[in-house]
This record gives sequence, C-alpha cells and structure tokens, in this order.
Amino acid sequence: MNADENPELQITERLREPVDAQTTLTLPFEQRQKSRLRIRLDNGQDAGLFLPRGTVLRHGDRLRATSGLVVEVRAAPEAVSTARADDALLLARAAYHLGNRHVALQLGPGWLRYPHDHVLDNMARELGLTVNREQAPFEPEAGAYGGGHHRHA
Repeated sequence: MNADENPELQITERLREPVDAQTTLTLPFEQRQKSRLRIRLDNGQDAGLFLPRGTVLRHGDRLRATSGLVVEVRAAPEAVSTARADDALLLARAAYHLGNRHVALQLGPGWLRYPHDHVLDNMARELGLTVNREQAPFEPEAGAYGGGHHRHA
C-alpha cells in the first residue's frame, strides 16, 4: 500500500490487553502475516493495516485504529489438510518431514494441519497418517524464532 492510497480508517496498533471490540476482521493466515495491507472489516468498512514489520496477527488479537476503534481479528476458514494419527511418534515423524520442507504447521492432540497440498497429503499418507482436506481456520506455530505470541484454542 503506498502513501497516496491511505484509507480513512488506519489500524496502527496491536493491543496486548483484552479490550472489548466494536467490530471484527476476518483474514486467512497469509494476509494475517502482512503488516501493510488494504482490508475490509467484517462490517464492510474499508481500512488499512499499518502495523510494525514482522507482525503476525492471531485469532483473538485486538487492534486499535487511530480513531480509537477496536477490532478483533478472526482466523478465516481456508483450504487445509488435517493429518491424524493415534501414534505420537508417527505424528512427530510427519511433523519432522513437513518441517524439513519449511511447511507451516498447526499442531493439536492427535493431529497436525498445514495449507492444503496434494503432494504433502500423499507424503503424510505414505507415512501412515489419515489425511482429510477441509475448510478450517489455520493457526500455525510461530516457530522457535517467531518472537510473537501464540494462543491455543
């Protein structure tokens, strides 16, 4: 977004404390990783994100606009693959192999989730996992050097 495109509503701050929000913003993970972005709030209002570089927005984060408006971030459902196994070692092996491919992973009890990719689905199946393609919010791990916070559902 360049300077001549500044929208009227500018969101410039991620809040650290829980504050009641007046509206919501639903975005897929790819867009929640951008610090400069033209957006449309869920109420239809156009706005711009002007956050510090490297900011990754998580489901439940609160943002404040220069006008004082507080916005709650929501993770949009998106095309993901969820791989399941009862065997923790099998899940760890799959996470290792996906990590070697620099795939962002969301981890849960008995499952892992990644952006849908049929090649990765085949690899996970060959390792012995059950894989389902679905539409679900994607909240991958921040990583050892992510520096951000991470909330688990």
